[in-house]
Amino acid sequence: MEVSSTTPLVRSDSASARLKAASVELEATFLAEMLKAAGMDKTRQSFGGGAGEDQFASFLVQQQVRQMAQAGGIGLSEMLFNAMMEKANAK
Repeated sequence: MEVSSTTPLVRSDSASARLKAASVELEATFLAEMLKAAGMDKTRQSFGGGAGEDQFASFLVQQQVRQMAQAGGIGLSEMLFNAMMEKANAK
């Protein structure tokens, strides 16, 4: 993909919205990996959901971290967004 001189800068609202969405998704992915490392995707013995619970535990964690990231999370998405905006506007 070539970038032409007519390619708009990231200052447009749609590009800004895409960068914001990407930064939130990156934070959610990071948080999911951290929660997996902490064992949050493991089934709890108290529920006893069996194989079905094991299969869907990762989906629950993924939705939880998406909600966390959209609510502000740990601030990673904001830092990523600002860095991407600076990089795009410097071009």
